[in-house]
Amino acid sequence: MRYPRNLEIGEYISTTAPSEGIVKEINWKRLDNAKKNLEELGYKYKETSNVRTDEKGRSSSAKERAKQFMELWQDRETRSIISAAGGFFLNEMIDEIEWEKIKELEPKWFQGYSDNTGITYLLTTLADTACIYGPNVKDYGMKKLYKNLEDSLKIMQGEEITQESFGECENGEWAERIDPYEEYSLTSKNEWKNINGEEKIYFKGRSIGGCLNVITDLIGTKYDKTKEYIEKYKEDGIVWFLEACEMSTPVIYCKLWQMKNAGYFKNSNGIIFGRPIMLKEEYEMTQEECLTQALKDLNIPIIYDADIGHIAPQMPILSGGILEIEYEKGKGKITNYFE
Repeated sequence: MRYPRNLEIGEYISTTAPSEGIVKEINWKRLDNAKKNLEELGYKYKETSNVRTDEKGRSSSAKERAKQFMELWQDRETRSIISAAGGFFLNEMIDEIEWEKIKELEPKWFQGYSDNTGITYLLTTLADTACIYGPNVKDYGMKKLYKNLEDSLKIMQGEEITQESFGECENGEWAERIDPYEEYSLTSKNEWKNINGEEKIYFKGRSIGGCLNVITDLIGTKYDKTKEYIEKYKEDGIVWFLEACEMSTPVIYCKLWQMKNAGYFKNSNGIIFGRPIMLKEEYEMTQEECLTQALKDLNIPIIYDADIGHIAPQMPILSGGILEIEYEKGKGKITNYFE
């Protein structure tokens, strides 16, 4: 696994928009404050030209998005790239990214989540390059940075950190921003769960994962190198981290059935699911029933409602690195290792 060189104070954290752009004035103010916050921490900051533009859910054409991403990847000043936003159409630019060049060039940090799985997942499985599945750049525009944002910078700095589950989280519903500098609205109790009702769980292995919506779109395409990845790192064992956005429990069940029958869970030591946003429990199927019916026969630990994904605060996850997962009575820890 290729790890980017450690991010150092004084280096550039740059932003581009591989999916949606940022066009609302309130979010421009938040973006400006993200720049201010990062600069006050000692970093330099720059944006590509498509960050503040958007048309029908696309910051720019697929070719232009890939061009601006590749320019940052080859930019000698930029040490880290944090995505502007998620969305729906990042897969359009996958064909335009120069993956062979990415494999040849010195790696650098990329961070994003949701639709950005189209990049994070392929960096890990196709380019054998570690990255971070974590907050997009707007989160860095809040008045006071929350611990998860500080933790993502620590990982980029090369720290092997242990992140502990948060006591509270947001409520799992989309909400319009009112204050450009607002912090997370932590109104719900946060509790990790598992499908077997175990009091203690421990597993460790090479990580792979992201947004279920995007990963299953890649199955069977020419970019699908998942089975090669899990075979290459079978001695480490595989740890999957997954989360879903606006899916029903029957659809999640079918997506997991698809992954299982594609051989994706071979060599797995455990699976950890993030809190799903806008979950629809159809046919009276709960999330626990969905995961149990789909995956219980794997006979591995399966944790859900962890601090990963769309419902803040989200832990930044080192994709491609070694993860150590600990669970005890509703609380959990994730430790990353650069091995």
